[in-house]
Parts: sequence; C-alpha cells; structure tokens
Amino acid sequence: MSEQEGIRLQKVLAQAGVASRRAAEDLIVDGRVEVNGSVVTVLGTRVDPERDVLRVDGERIPVDVTKVYLALNKPRGVVSTMSDPEGRRCLGDLVQDRAERLFHVGRLDTDTEGLILLVNDGEFAHRMAHPSYGVQKTYLAEVAGPVANRVARQLRTGVELEDGPAKVDSFRIVQQSNGKALVELVLHEGRKHIVRRLLAEVGHPVRRLVRTAIGPVKLADLRPGAMRPLTQRELGTLLDTVEL
Repeated sequence: MSEQEGIRLQKVLAQAGVASRRAAEDLIVDGRVEVNGSVVTVLGTRVDPERDVLRVDGERIPVDVTKVYLALNKPRGVVSTMSDPEGRRCLGDLVQDRAERLFHVGRLDTDTEGLILLVNDGEFAHRMAHPSYGVQKTYLAEVAGPVANRVARQLRTGVELEDGPAKVDSFRIVQQSNGKALVELVLHEGRKHIVRRLLAEVGHPVRRLVRTAIGPVKLADLRPGAMRPLTQRELGTLLDTVEL
C-alpha cells in the first residue's frame, strides 16, 4: 500500500469506537497498537480496514464497517432459511427491514429456539460452520428426569449414532425435579439434529431445546425475534477463532 492509500490509523480506530481520534493517537504513540502483528508508533500510518488486522493492547479490533454481524434470538417455529417457498415464517421475515443481504451462520431446527448469527460476510459464515475451527455452541435442553450421572460420562466419552460417533465437550445437570430435568450441553460439531439425537440415544428425548451461546456470544436476555450487533470483543474473538 502506498503512503496515500488507505485510511489513517487513528481515524480507523476512532470510527471503530475504540477512542476519540486524539486518544487513538496517544495509543499509537504509546506502542499499544498493532497492525498485522507489528507494533505501529508512527502517526499517519495508513491501513486498509477491509484487509488489515488491528489490535489494541493485544485485543482484536474489528474495523471493517462494511460488514454486519448480528445475534438473533430465533423463536420456536421459525425456519432457519432466509426465504421459504412453502410460506412458513423464516429468518428472512425477521430481518426484512434491513438493507444488507444477510446469511445465517449454521442452522437451528424449526422447533429449536435461541441464538443464531446473521452476517453479510460469506467467508465468516462458512468458517463458523466448519467443525475444524472448533467454535463451541451451548444448549439448554429440557428432558424427562431424573438424569443419572452415567449420562454425563456417556456423552463425554461418546455414543454411536447412525452417521458415526459423537460426543459433547461438556455436560451438566442444571436442575431436576418432578420428573423433568434441565441439562446443559457444549459441543463444537454441527451435524443435523445432533443434540436431539445424542440425548435420545442416552434415553432422554428432548422436550424443549434452546441454544444459549455461540463461542463468546451469549443469548442472555435477548427477547425472541429480537437481534443486536455483536460487541467488539465478541466479534474480535470469533474472527481470531476462525482465522480471519
């Protein structure tokens, strides 16, 4: 990149909400800013927000303002597609007022509710869905109880499904009483209906299923059908995880 190409580093940091332009200049002079792995202390350094990787105090700072990354709480009964030829309510109906062409990252069963990501970054969506990057997803499932301790061991060790073995990264019983239990599962693979199939295999078919987290992104109190932009820290962590 020539000296006249790109955007001044302090302006990019200010546009990303890191600090005012004056405070961003102080960060640069103090040696707290990295561009593509190298500390930059020269004011006026120009960068390409769509290609360069910026960090402040070691933390990834997403700076490409052309990209959109949203967390959505998918309600039960909504189909995980952007359009549906059968006329069923789908993700596209929830974002029809937005101008961007959005992709969903992975899927949730129609009867499963909870966190799904919507982005206009196709490469990010592809990598997030690929198991080799190990992005963990967290689920809460209501099942028939009681759930024996051996179930946790079974799921962590692995069970044999019709399309090969599968296991969870972690499993815990959140609570159980009156013939039902709430369990939490964390796993990083995304085979179709994987959580429902795993729990059915160990004798606890799912009654209700909610995805509560994708990596560092938490569902928290986001109401059904609502969405929010990912925070700078959430997005920075995910970009690093999928090596973008």
